[in-house]
Amino acid sequence: MNINFGLTANDYSKYRVEYPDKLLIKLQEWGVGNEGQLLLDLGTGTGFLARKFAEKGLEVTGVDTSAELLKEAKMLDKERGTNIKYVQSNAESLPLNGENFDIVTAAQCWHWFDSTKVLKETTRVLKKEGKLIIIHLDWLPISDNVVSKTEDLILSYNPKWSGNGGNGMYPDWLTQVSEAGYRNIETFTFDLDVNFTHDMWRGRIKASAGVGASTSLTDSNINKFDADLKNLLEKEFPESLTIPHRVFCLICTRPSS
Repeated sequence: MNINFGLTANDYSKYRVEYPDKLLIKLQEWGVGNEGQLLLDLGTGTGFLARKFAEKGLEVTGVDTSAELLKEAKMLDKERGTNIKYVQSNAESLPLNGENFDIVTAAQCWHWFDSTKVLKETTRVLKKEGKLIIIHLDWLPISDNVVSKTEDLILSYNPKWSGNGGNGMYPDWLTQVSEAGYRNIETFTFDLDVNFTHDMWRGRIKASAGVGASTSLTDSNINKFDADLKNLLEKEFPESLTIPHRVFCLICTRPSS
């Protein structure tokens, strides 16, 4: 798929689900999130995760390829009073000094990367005993729920979309970090329900890789899709929506050599 999240930067900024406080509380068990730590957030987008850590007093750098998303991130920082340094770059070739960061995070983006190249870069920029953290927060399609029916509608417009049918679990990532020499590999997951109005769900879907960020769909296609989704919601899910989500988190330590 050809994806450009810059095409949907405004919807991305408004409607993507924020990472729950429970995630940061859990990460404290691994010594992640202490004031003064230096953190690099790969694929930062509009800074959803980076901002959470900056508000806790960490010194945060966010990296993303999209100028449009970084522009939104800076506006959100101004609204929230956070101070994050942003670098426009891909994650496979970081213009950053080596052994500089205590923590590298990659949230909602690892599947877009060339993992072999990115792992070499994270090893290079992490301090000794530094932590790499990979996070995903996924909606869950369950038989005939609003998620599964929304995914079916996306596929009717964009058959090349491959993001459907997920279960929020990523065992392949454990193999990737292990083969790259990372140590002390651990994971945790937890589920949560997120409430949406119809308009919020439509905005969230428009901000997704299968719709607004897909270069396969024209503006006309996207508008027709949105109208069909609006009709689907009004007909089959007339009340406010409760969408099941799953957080998956992998934590590991930089290779020893």
